[in-house]
Amino acid sequence: MSNQSQVVEMPCELVSGCGAIVQLIHPKEKDLGGFSVRRTLPNQQVKSIGPFIFFDHMGPASFSPGQGIDVRPHPHINIATVTYLFDGEILHRDSIGSEQRIRPGDLNLMVTGSGMVHSERESADVKNRPHSVHGLQLWLALPEKDEETAPSFHHYSANTLPQLEINGVAIRVMIGSAYGVTSPVKTFSPTLYIEAQIKAGQSLELSNAAQRGLYVVSGDVKLKDTPVTQHTMVVLDSAENVVVKATQDSQIALIGGEHLGERYVDWNFVSSKKERIELAKQQWIDKKFPNIPNDSTEFIPYPLLGS
Repeated sequence: MSNQSQVVEMPCELVSGCGAIVQLIHPKEKDLGGFSVRRTLPNQQVKSIGPFIFFDHMGPASFSPGQGIDVRPHPHINIATVTYLFDGEILHRDSIGSEQRIRPGDLNLMVTGSGMVHSERESADVKNRPHSVHGLQLWLALPEKDEETAPSFHHYSANTLPQLEINGVAIRVMIGSAYGVTSPVKTFSPTLYIEAQIKAGQSLELSNAAQRGLYVVSGDVKLKDTPVTQHTMVVLDSAENVVVKATQDSQIALIGGEHLGERYVDWNFVSSKKERIELAKQQWIDKKFPNIPNDSTEFIPYPLLGS
């Protein structure tokens, strides 16, 4: 999926002396045959926000019986991936033997490290009935010292992720620490990821981080006097006491953390070293990555030029 996002730089006068808002990013939708994906990161101007180097908003999409998500085995290196669903169910399988259904409110963390293959499909009982899916998929850069860590998979059920309410705003802290609580999700560097449901007229002061991005999953909000519409990402500076106010019932996601330096990206391969990507690319072409137990009869080929 190679859809490009539109980045809008904000004039200083729109944001009260350049405080808080740096840029607005409007992802472009890509239709994958009844399944809509919006890619916000990376884009031409904003490659990352903190350790987050990839931000996809999938759905909401509805499927008839026999249709649905069917992502064949494919590889990753040197990153951690996060899947979080608002609706639906996805079946994760990977090359270290994990097989896990992810449901709304759960969080899957896949640490690909030195190399890992996974697939994203749906179980027969889900696929054979009308169903829907809606969620976020994120990639996290790993610190250089951890890029070649042993692959691992971690599933966090919904009841293990901190939930709280502040002035009527329902908040879930998925990764990192915010509002006095800390998520159990494994981290390799300072990382922040929260989700909040804000009713019309309610406000929420955003947690601080070295770098931050606010994404409006649904609804409309305001930062100071700047309106931020549904499916828009706001890149924020490090100003404190930034408050978001909902102009209608809204759902938001806040990501951020410590920037880990530039990363090279080629297809599903991400690394701080170009030569590492070239090695992984050749290994995938030569079928030298490990197979997924119970899911090894097909795969997504590397997209060779001209193929």
